[in-house]
Amino acid sequence: MESIMYLLHGFSEVLTPFNLLIVVMGSLLGTLVGVLPGLGPTSAIAILLPLTTILEPAQGIMMMAGIYYGSMYGGSTTAILMNIPGEASSVPTTLDGYPLAKMGRAGAALGVAAIGSFIAGIIGLIGLVLFAPILADQALKFGPPEYFTLMLIALFILFNLTGFSLVKSIIMGLFGFLISLVGIGISSGMPRFDFGVDAINGGFEMISVIIGLFAITEVLKGLEEKRVSINHQRIKNAYPNKEDMKKSFSPILRGSLLGFFLGILPGVSATITSFLSYDLERKVSKSPEKFGNGAIEGVAGPESANNATSSGGFIPLLALGIPASPPLAILLAALMIYGLTPGPVLFEQNSQLVWTVIASMFIGNIILLILNLPLIGLWAKLTEVPFGILGPVILMVSVIGAYTVRNSMFDVVVAITFGIFGYLFHKFQWPLIPFVLCLVLGPKMESSFIQSLEISSGNVLIFFQRPISLTLLLLAGFLMIISIMLMKRTKKRIIQETGEQMEFS
Repeated sequence: MESIMYLLHGFSEVLTPFNLLIVVMGSLLGTLVGVLPGLGPTSAIAILLPLTTILEPAQGIMMMAGIYYGSMYGGSTTAILMNIPGEASSVPTTLDGYPLAKMGRAGAALGVAAIGSFIAGIIGLIGLVLFAPILADQALKFGPPEYFTLMLIALFILFNLTGFSLVKSIIMGLFGFLISLVGIGISSGMPRFDFGVDAINGGFEMISVIIGLFAITEVLKGLEEKRVSINHQRIKNAYPNKEDMKKSFSPILRGSLLGFFLGILPGVSATITSFLSYDLERKVSKSPEKFGNGAIEGVAGPESANNATSSGGFIPLLALGIPASPPLAILLAALMIYGLTPGPVLFEQNSQLVWTVIASMFIGNIILLILNLPLIGLWAKLTEVPFGILGPVILMVSVIGAYTVRNSMFDVVVAITFGIFGYLFHKFQWPLIPFVLCLVLGPKMESSFIQSLEISSGNVLIFFQRPISLTLLLLAGFLMIISIMLMKRTKKRIIQETGEQMEFS
C-alpha cells in the first residue's frame, strides 16, 4: 500500500508540462536511434547520454529510461522490415517478422510488436512496483561481504552470457577493473596509476569511455562495413486486424510472464528469454509448420519476452545496484554520475526520485504506444538514412558530448582512444560487456572488499562464514548451472538461425 501511495505521488510529479516533455523526448529519441540499422539500445543510450547531463537528476534519469525502452522498441523495426537484428535478442523477431513483411504485412507485425511491447512493459513495471521495494528492504540486511559476493557472482554469471569464450570474458573484465582503479585510491585517498598525468588524477571520465566504446566504435564499424541504406519492405497497413490480435493475445501474455520472471534472475538475458518464448510458441501451436514462414505468434511472443525481461532487469538494478545487461550497466553509470547510489539505500534516501522515475516509465510506455503506431511509416523511412549522413552525425554528437561533460579536450581524446579500442575488440571478437560491467562495478567491488577485510581483520573466509553470504554463494552455484545450460542452448539456436556467433545483450 505504501508503494502505491509513493507511485501516485510519482505520477503527480511526472504529469507536469516540462516532465511530460522530457518523457516524450526520451521515448522518441530512443526510438529514433533504435530504428537506425546497427544501433541497439546500448549504443542509443551511450550516444544520447551527454544530452541528459544538462538536466536535473530526476529529469535526466527519466529521459535515459525513455531512451532505453524507446530503443528497445526501435530494434524490432529493423528486424521486421530489413531482416537486420540490431541485437541478438531481436533474432527471433526476424524469423517470422521479415517473412510477414515480404507478404506485405509489415504493418501488422510492427503493430503486434508495439502492442506486445506495451503490455509486457506494463506487466514488468507492475512487477517492479511490487517486488523491488521488498527486495531492497531485504537487501538492507546485507553488509559489505554480502555485497561483494553478490557483485562477484553477478559478474561471473554475466560473463558466461556474452556469447564468447569465458576466458576472453574474464580477461576483458580484468581489463575493465584495471581501468576503474585509475584515479584516487579508495583506502589511501592518494592518486594511483596516473603515471604523472594530471588529467587522470581523478580517473577516466566514465561518459567519455562509454561514448568511445559504443558510439565511436559504431562509426568505425560502419566505415569498415561500408554500410549503405537498404530498401525495406513497404508498409501497406500500420495496424493489425482482429484475427492478428486474437492469435497474438496468448503469446503476448506467455512471453510477458516468462520474460519477467526469468528476467529477474541474474544470468538470464533478453536473448535467452526471447528464444525460449519463440520455441515455446512453436511448441504449443496447432500449426508449428507456419513458424519461420510468417506466423504472427512468432513476433508477439519474443517481442513481449524481450521487453518484459528488460523491465525485470530494473529490479536488481534499483534494489541491489546490479545491472543485468549492458544498457542497464550504462544506466547504472548514469545514476552514479548524478551522485546517486543504486541499491537498497536508493529507496530510503531518494524515494521521491525513484518513484517519479518508475511513474515516468508507465507514462513513457503509454506514449510509445500512442505515438509509435501512427508513426510506423516515419520510423520505416528513417531506416533509409545512408551511413554517409548518419556516421558524421554520430561522430559530431559523440565529440561534443565527451567535451561538454568537463569542457576538456582530454576527454575527447579518451573517447576517441576507447573508440579505437572498441573497434579492435569487436573486430577480433573480444566481448565489451565484461569490460563495461567491471568498469562500472569496479569501485563498488573494491570498496566492499576492503570493508569486508577490515571487518574480519584480513580473514578472507568471512565470505563463507556469514549465513547470507554463504546462501548467496550456494544460490549462485545453482544459477550458474542453469545459466550455462540456457546459454549453450541459446548459442546453438543463434547459430542455427543466423549461421554466426553474436554477442548477447
